[in-house]
Amino acid sequence: MASVETSSNRPYHIIIFGASGFTGQFVVEEVARTVSEGPNGTLQWAVAGRSKQRLEKVLEQAAGALSKPELRTAVEIIVADVKEPDSLAAMCKQAVVVLNCVGPYRFYGEPVVQACVENGAHCIDICGEPQFLESMQLNYHGQAAEKGVYIIGSCGFDSIPADMGVIYTRDQFRGTLTEVESFLTASSGPEGGCIHDGTWQSAIYGFADSGKLRSLRRKFNHKPIPTVGSKIKRRSALFFSNEIQQYALPFMGADPSVVKRTQRFLVEEYQATPVQYGAYAGVGGVGNIVKLMFAGMMFWFLVKFSFGRNLLIKYPEFFSFGFFSKAGPTRKQMEDSSFQFSFYGEGYTEGQDPSQGKPNAKIRTLVQGPEAGYVATPIAMVQAALTILNEPKALPKTGGVYTPGAVFAKTTLIERLNKHGIQFSVN
Repeated sequence: MASVETSSNRPYHIIIFGASGFTGQFVVEEVARTVSEGPNGTLQWAVAGRSKQRLEKVLEQAAGALSKPELRTAVEIIVADVKEPDSLAAMCKQAVVVLNCVGPYRFYGEPVVQACVENGAHCIDICGEPQFLESMQLNYHGQAAEKGVYIIGSCGFDSIPADMGVIYTRDQFRGTLTEVESFLTASSGPEGGCIHDGTWQSAIYGFADSGKLRSLRRKFNHKPIPTVGSKIKRRSALFFSNEIQQYALPFMGADPSVVKRTQRFLVEEYQATPVQYGAYAGVGGVGNIVKLMFAGMMFWFLVKFSFGRNLLIKYPEFFSFGFFSKAGPTRKQMEDSSFQFSFYGEGYTEGQDPSQGKPNAKIRTLVQGPEAGYVATPIAMVQAALTILNEPKALPKTGGVYTPGAVFAKTTLIERLNKHGIQFSVN
């Protein structure tokens, strides 16, 4: 069982590392909103990062945004830097759970994971980079298991809605669910929306290193996950989706790889029936397709060369048609934005043999929430941490490097998210 107790030597339930970053500032606000949900109705927490002055500014900002003046003085500040291992070790020794908001994770994530494992702190991140997530599993799962430490990646919009959405769909299905397709759509208000360029940088380096990801996966020597029922049909690179009544393409993020890792764990650990998964994202009408094709061609050409990657990083607004921005979205843009995942599942009713014939039952579920990157992501991350703190007996038997679905399949995380505006429902 996970150790979740604070002590005189480990005084904080949660330390937010990278609290002064663009996403970190919103994680600070979300933790401040939910202190009453900690163990026994309290939550001891601190913020950490390289600059004491910037951290003070973030607490000042949160105090104003939430009308909680006590945040200016009541929250401890810890100075820690990924380039200074001793400072990371000192931070991790004081935390039950570290919320790591410092990305791109391929450059800055591993020292934090290593420090957490070596110093007994659980770690949650919001990474959407499959290469980092899977390399941490390969390199640290054994050590984390020995120490009883839980390292859980992709606990933001990447990939809690998708991963927990598949599990929710399975749990709501009466019979044996064998395949799910998800369709992501997002909406924004009159001022539009955008994503901070940290995510853009992660995508650039991820696509540039896609060959390394394939070689990394071979090192696991995994046996193929068995296919139960009919094999899921893969869609084309661009198609009109009748499900969401717009053009769609395969989702390029971490969701498919995270869901597959979860399904592998559930098969191996609990002998569950694996669910095949296909992930797609809506792109709208013909005008958006033209923009997407033009941006995609430039991206695929430039990402192959170092000078091209430098251009992409320097001018995110230009090369993404304003979808990514160095400034990130305004609070007004965030307030007016939302997302929706539609899950379409198929399977076999109770008593039907999945090895005989095609699926004979369907289900549709939804996961809906506020703006994905800086409202839903902090909610998901913080609720993941609170679930660890409040429900250690519901976690996997041993520590390790896990996906959200692997760790939280038997917890009340979905109910917690429902109470905080990320709604799971059967449609």
